[in-house]
Formats: sequence, C-alpha cells, structure tokens
Amino acid sequence: MYQLSDQQLEYIINDISARGVEMESLQANLIDHICCIIENNLEENGDFESFYQETIKTFYNDSLLEIEEETLLLLTYKNYYTMKKIMINSGITSATFFIIGSFFKFMHWPGASILILLGLAIGALLYLPLLFLFKKNETTESKNKLVLGIGVLNGILFCTYSLFKVMHWPGAITLWFFTLGIFGLIFIPLYFFNGIKNPINKVNTITTTLILIIVAGLFFLQTSLKSNTSMYIAKTYHYLQNEELMLKLKAIKDNESQKKGELINLSNEIEITCGKIKSMIIFDALEQNTIPTNFENTNQWIDESRLSDNFNSGQEGELIVFKLSGLINKYNSLCEANKKLPSTLDKLIKDDLILQSNYNLLSCLSQIELYVILNRK
Repeated sequence: MYQLSDQQLEYIINDISARGVEMESLQANLIDHICCIIENNLEENGDFESFYQETIKTFYNDSLLEIEEETLLLLTYKNYYTMKKIMINSGITSATFFIIGSFFKFMHWPGASILILLGLAIGALLYLPLLFLFKKNETTESKNKLVLGIGVLNGILFCTYSLFKVMHWPGAITLWFFTLGIFGLIFIPLYFFNGIKNPINKVNTITTTLILIIVAGLFFLQTSLKSNTSMYIAKTYHYLQNEELMLKLKAIKDNESQKKGELINLSNEIEITCGKIKSMIIFDALEQNTIPTNFENTNQWIDESRLSDNFNSGQEGELIVFKLSGLINKYNSLCEANKKLPSTLDKLIKDDLILQSNYNLLSCLSQIELYVILNRK
C-alpha cells in the first residue's frame, strides 16, 4: 500500500483549495476520499502527481467547484424533492377533484360542491404557490420573476373567483373584474415587453401574446358589464311583497263553510309544507331562515343561483317538494274546478327540480299559498 508523505498531503490540500472548494467539511471529505484512492491504487514507486491529476478528474465534469455548488444546493433545498413531489401530486389531485366535481355537477349528483371546492382550494393554495417557488429558481432576471409572480397570482385569483362563482358566494363578479383587469392590463403587457427584448424568443413571445389577448377577449365577451344586482333586489322585493300580501289575506276572516273538513286540513298542511321549503331555500342561500327587511343594505337578497344540494335526488328538500306535490294533487281532486291550485310545481319537478333557481321555486310556493288562502276567504 502506498504511503502519502506530509508534503503530498499538503499538495492535495492546496490544490483542492485552489480549485475553488472553500467549505471545510467538504474539503475534509474530498481529501479523505482522494487519499484512500491513492493509497489503495498507486504502486509503491508510482508517479504521485500524475496519478493524483487523473484521480481528481473523476470527481467533476468541468471543474471541482461543481461539487461545492451541488452541495450548497442540496443543503439549501434539503426538502427539494419532497416539495417537488408534493407540487406534482397536489396538481394532479386538484385537477382530478375539479374534473370529477364538474362531472358530478353536470349529472346533479350529491358531493359535487365539496369536490369542486377541494379541487380549486388545493390548486390555489398549494399547487400554484409551490409552482412559483420552483419556477423562480430557473431564472436569475428579476423581470422574469415578476412576470412569473403576476401570472401565478392571476391563476390563484382565477381559482378563487371560480370557487366563489360555483359556491354562489357574494363578491364573485367584483373578483372576476379584478382578475380580468390584472390579466389584461398588467400581465399581458409585462409578458410582451419582457419577452420581445430577447431576439431568440421574439416570435414565440408575439405568438403567445396574441393567444393571450384572444383568451382575454373571450373572457371579457362572456362577462356581463351590467350587474345583475338590481334585478336580484327587484325580485327579492317582489317576493317580500307577496309574503306581505299573504299576511294581510290571512287576517281576513275565513269563509264559514271552509272552516271544517278535509279540504281545510289539506290547505293548512300545504301552507306549513310551503313554509318549510321556503325556509330551507332561504337558509341555504343566506344562512338564516328569513330575508331581513334591510336586505339591500346587508347584501342578503335572493339571486338566480340554482337550488342547493338539499334538493338533489333523494335529499330532504326534494322529498318535501314531492310531498307538497302530492298534497296539491289531493287538494285539487277535492275542490271545485275554478278553485284548483296551479300545476306550476309539477312542471318544475318535470323539468328537473335541481336545475331550478332559488327565486323560481320561491315564487311558485308563494303562488300556491296565495291560491290556498284566497280559496278560504
């Protein structure tokens, strides 16, 4: 076995330091490893310097400094591969939940809302931020990082808007205009002027910018510039006026001939059932059982969003509506032809109940109650 002298050991230390390796722990590991190779493989009378130069070349491709750079990278990003795996898995999970949730929503199956909620939330809060952290390390220019950051922010805002829209939360339209404004007025110009400066990417930048402008135009084309708020407020007022009218009609004394019998019992049950359904609709929309009188100031009006999952097939809401339909049919079979209740509810059921809006069903219930009350007077 070859024995290294102190001078040879000093030579190795100085050469490794001269090649740019400054980390003491890394230097010690390299020296120990190189010394072991030389002592085990160099013949007793062999050429130390030549053998050392051939050995040191096996540790790098271009320069020995690569080892220190890779070591620093691994120390800085010791969880790099774990984070990258989380990013990829979160992206796949987000897309899977969103696609399945969208299919469930299309088929009106229960669980659609929670799947879409999870998909968009994972995409906005986990996948996109991690994507930004990885992509920003691929470029050293601050302008490129700025464009990337605004693009990711736009993606997060778009996911958030979609979540608000699907869940029928207030503020969705404001969030959409904010997202569209950042995309069209900030992101696209920054992307274009930043990319056009590089001759290599010039054609690609122009092409991509044109596609982005078309996408922004399509989004804008599908956006209603006129808010539906005034229409929702008017419809809510209309519903409350019907409720007030019913209270006034109820205060009028009933016809003596209508005070007893199966018909009056049915009419009372119909009113109670209508009240249950209306409370359920209002609670699902506003998280309270009644619409407040100052609803316009508190932004608690009834919009045209579809009925909640409570009215999906087999759920409590649908079962109560079917019960009401049966009560109405029985009521109509007992009363005179000119006093029969309208068949609007049966039409809503036939057209698929879950596709109906909150206001459509509320209006239908109000009409049924008004007819019942008038028949008693």
